[in-house]
Amino acid sequence: MKTNIPFTLDTKKSISALGETALIKQIKIWLGKTNPRSPFGIGDDCAVLPASKTSQLVTVDPIIYGRHFDQSVTAEQAGSKLLKRNISDIAAMGGKPTYCVISLSLDSHVKLSWLKSFYTGLRKTAEKYFILIVGGDIAETKGACSATLTLLGKTASKRFLTRHSAKPNDFIFVTGKLGLSLQSGHHYSFTPRLNEALWISKQTAVNSLMDLSDGLAKDINCLVPKKAVACIYSDKLPLRSKASIKEALCDGEDYELLFTVSNKTNPEHFKSRWKKKFPNVELSLIGHMCPQGKRPSNALNLSAFQGYEHLSKQ
Repeated sequence: MKTNIPFTLDTKKSISALGETALIKQIKIWLGKTNPRSPFGIGDDCAVLPASKTSQLVTVDPIIYGRHFDQSVTAEQAGSKLLKRNISDIAAMGGKPTYCVISLSLDSHVKLSWLKSFYTGLRKTAEKYFILIVGGDIAETKGACSATLTLLGKTASKRFLTRHSAKPNDFIFVTGKLGLSLQSGHHYSFTPRLNEALWISKQTAVNSLMDLSDGLAKDINCLVPKKAVACIYSDKLPLRSKASIKEALCDGEDYELLFTVSNKTNPEHFKSRWKKKFPNVELSLIGHMCPQGKRPSNALNLSAFQGYEHLSKQ
C-alpha cells in the first residue's frame, strides 16, 4: 500500500517543513503522558532516572525500513514493533520494562504524517506496558528511515534468568507457534510474553531462558551447556498454520520464549500448571539437552538448518 511508504517529494508534507527543533516539540506532543517533564523526560542533555532496588536491565534494538518493515506495515505498526521487540528482550530475563530512549535516522523526505503515526504506535504500546519515553536523538541520514530504541528494565525479584545456566538432560520448552512470521504478519502483531516470562522466572526448576528472534535452529545454540547437544523432535514443534519444519526452525522473528527445565521436574505437571495460569498460550515440550554423542536417531540434526545470521550473505 503506497500510503505506508515513509517518504514524500512534497516538502510541505515532509519533516523538513518543520526542522529539528520544531519536530522535537511536536514529538513531545505525540508522546503525551508517556514523556514526563524534563529532567525526567525529553528536553535536557540526559534524563534523570530514580535508583532501583533490584538489578537493572538494558537492551537495544533497531527497526530499519526495507529490513524489519516495509510498505505492507503501517507506520503505527512499525512504531509498536520497535518497542515490543525490546520488551521481548527484557521479558527474556524475567524483568519488567521501565524507561526508554529512541534515536531516529531519517531522510528529510520522510512524511510528517508517517512519523506522527509511528509515534502513535510507540505511545500506545508504551502506555500498555507502563513505559516512559524519556529522551532520544534525531539525525538526518540520506535515504534512511530507521529507529533504534534502548529500553531499560528491572528484575521483578533478586532472581533473574540468563541463557547460560542450562544443564545436560534439561527439558526444552517453547511458547506459542513457530514459522512464517513474515508472511502471517506475526513479526509486527505479536504480543511480548512479559507476564509469562515473569512467571517462568519464579519457577526454581527453570534453568535458562531467552526469546526467539533469529530462528530456533540458531537461537537454541545459546542455551546448550558444555558437553551437551540440543535434541529437538520434528513432531513436537508447534507449527504456525501452513509452516514447514524448516520454516519453524529458521524463519525468525517469532518472539516466543525458549527455556529449559530441570529433568527432575515432571514435564506434564509443569505443563498442567502452565495451562491453568496461561490457558490461551500454548506451551510445547520440544526436546531435551542430550549428553554429547548420545543424540537419538529421531532427533533433528540442527546443524543442517540455519536461522538468520546478521552480516552474512544469505
